[in-house]
Amino acid sequence: MTRALIDTNILVYASDPREPQRQEQAIRLLQRLELTRAGCLSAQVLAEFVNVSTRTRQPLYTYAHVILQVERLLQNFPVFDLTPLIVLEAARGARDYALAYYDAQIWATALLNQTPVIFSEDFQHGQSLEGVRFINPFRPDFNLEAWR
Repeated sequence: MTRALIDTNILVYASDPREPQRQEQAIRLLQRLELTRAGCLSAQVLAEFVNVSTRTRQPLYTYAHVILQVERLLQNFPVFDLTPLIVLEAARGARDYALAYYDAQIWATALLNQTPVIFSEDFQHGQSLEGVRFINPFRPDFNLEAWR
């Protein structure tokens, strides 16, 4: 299986029972990426996951629960650090491709870590920027079993 960076929305949907179809698909994707050792995370994605899971008036989880989830993710997926070069490359991506800065930072993380796929619903499905392709695993035509 091709190595892939997992975006924040995949982690959030896997934890959120309010959208059971997306939750099921996100869980299946994470299990497959873990089993094949193809999945990767970034420090940014983990930080965003903690923020999203705990920030609302009725948070998805307590900090204690989110910490346990992050610890599990750290055990099962390699995590790319946020580096000065990623920040610089993200700024270039925002300028050259009109990406929102934090989306550009996800892209730059994949690009500089030679990870050719980003699983996310936040980008244009199928788009490729400098060899990094964006795949939305929640699209009806996405087939996890056929994914390589």
